[in-house]
Order: sequence, then structure tokens, then C-alpha cells
Amino acid sequence: MQKFDSLLYLVNICILEKSELGILGEKESANWLLMHGYAILATNWRSGKSEIDIVALDKNTAVFVEVKARTGTFFDYPESAVNASKQNAMMRAAQNWMIENPQIHSFRFDVIAIEFLPHVKKITHFKDAFFPLGTE
Repeated sequence: MQKFDSLLYLVNICILEKSELGILGEKESANWLLMHGYAILATNWRSGKSEIDIVALDKNTAVFVEVKARTGTFFDYPESAVNASKQNAMMRAAQNWMIENPQIHSFRFDVIAIEFLPHVKKITHFKDAFFPLGTE
């Protein structure tokens, strides 16, 4: 967890629109991945109607990352929003990404949940958050 020094920053986080919060969450997630040795291959990669927030490389493994950011957990934790429908959409997009990038042979699906709480930013990285059917 990171503590915020600026009250102004906290106030700005609380009044962000949902789309702005998503963009901030994706930027924070990409930075977090870079700090932990990942290479960022793509952001907001689209295939048809599906999108993958971040495509990263962890050693020789493609990592398809869904980012969920919230300003609190009053309703639910951010990661709970990655439901079966979202997982299926990510799997379809990831399949197309893998076809376009045949040099990469292994992949996984991760979720990064970010909670912007009063005075604290909490980032949780769920590696192997879900698996394509038949591969668990």
C-alpha cells in the first residue's frame, strides 16, 4: 500500500468519473507491472468488441491483464467485477492476440485490483486469476 501525501490528490480521486478512474487504474497497473519486471507489450488491445487492458510479458509468458479500480469497497471488491462474461471476452481477444504473435507460446490471465481509499492506494495482483476451459 502507498500512502498519499496530498489531500488534493485524494479529493481528485474521489471525484473522478468512472472512465477516468479506469484510465488512472490502467496507468497505475502498467507502472506497477514495469516496477516488477514485466514488459508492457500493449495497452487497450482490441479484438472485435473485446478489449484487453494490458498485454504484458513475464519472462516468456504473455500476461493478459484486466484492471479494475474503485474508490472504495462499499459495493464490492474490484476483482469481483471480472465475471464469466468478461473472462470469456478476454479469452476470445487473447486467442486472437496469440494468433497474431506466434513467437509466444505460453500465456496466463491476471487481474489487478486497485482500491483508492482515503490516504491509501492498495494494489492487488491476482496471477492466474482464471483459466480457459479445460486447462485448469
